[in-house]
Amino acid sequence: MLMTELYPLKFEPILKEKVWGGRSLVLNYGKKADPAKLIGESWEISGVSDNLSVAINGFLADNNIEEIAEVYMGDLTGELVFDKFGVEFPLLIKLIEASSDLSVQVHPDDVIAREKHHAYGKTEMWYILEAHPGSKIYSGFREPVTEKQVRTAIHENRLPELLNIEYPQPGDVFFTPAGRVHAIGGGITLVEIQQTSDITYRIFDWNRKATNGEPRELHVELAMDAIDFNATGSSIIRKAPLPDTTVNLVSCKYFVTNIIHLTGILKKDYSLIDSFIIFICTEGKFSVHWVKGSETVIKGETLLIPASMTDLILEAVQEAKILEVFIKTEKPNEK
Repeated sequence: MLMTELYPLKFEPILKEKVWGGRSLVLNYGKKADPAKLIGESWEISGVSDNLSVAINGFLADNNIEEIAEVYMGDLTGELVFDKFGVEFPLLIKLIEASSDLSVQVHPDDVIAREKHHAYGKTEMWYILEAHPGSKIYSGFREPVTEKQVRTAIHENRLPELLNIEYPQPGDVFFTPAGRVHAIGGGITLVEIQQTSDITYRIFDWNRKATNGEPRELHVELAMDAIDFNATGSSIIRKAPLPDTTVNLVSCKYFVTNIIHLTGILKKDYSLIDSFIIFICTEGKFSVHWVKGSETVIKGETLLIPASMTDLILEAVQEAKILEVFIKTEKPNEK
């Protein structure tokens, strides 16, 4: 790989068939698969070791994200990000469609994940793209519970009775720290932004059977160490996007996510952000312009802006909504 100047990168989506998947990601978000297949997930940018995203545009096409990071290091991810994560890309970006309820699950935090799996934990957020009337998001408990109450509810197949239920609308956001029990209900399509981790503890699966006819595996004992039994109440975030303005949705130590409602032209200066930038186009179509070129992004596409690119112009080709994602880094105090 020749060391040439970086540019905005597109990657080949990694599509995952799921029993609870549907057809919206293919029909409405441009994913290339047999429309008869039930696609549940499209991994847009992934640094997960056995699912590395592969670039599809420019001279870096056919190189995976880890190979690109090995060469460009901090120019790709940001110096402080690279110092912490190395060549492992620290965020996993997915589009998810649930035609039926996903399992009730929980993810470990960094401490537990490191101790038990030699991996990172999983804090995540969802941005709702589509929600059929009556669709549900399960997030946290209705009220604080004990481990004994949860174990009993799982044993008696009535865990959902303990859960907080939300009825989402397109544009709603749900922030799910590690430890918060949650599930995506049927009839929902969303964007998921999360730490690079594929560790999930399933604690209830609606008595669903696996392909071999046996009940799907649960991870109750592992989950008990991970669950925050005091994670209760609503986690919904509702913020109206403003024309040609960057509006913050979520800010945590793992990622920052903003929304941009692009109707015209917006100049972006990232010189104070020591991180890559990710654009996820949820509606419409826009172009990204930089000194040496431009790239067009359509609904359903994701674009990775290298950290070395700090001055951009976003231009609406069609009125667009864009999720802007990066890692908030804190530079050490200079004495």
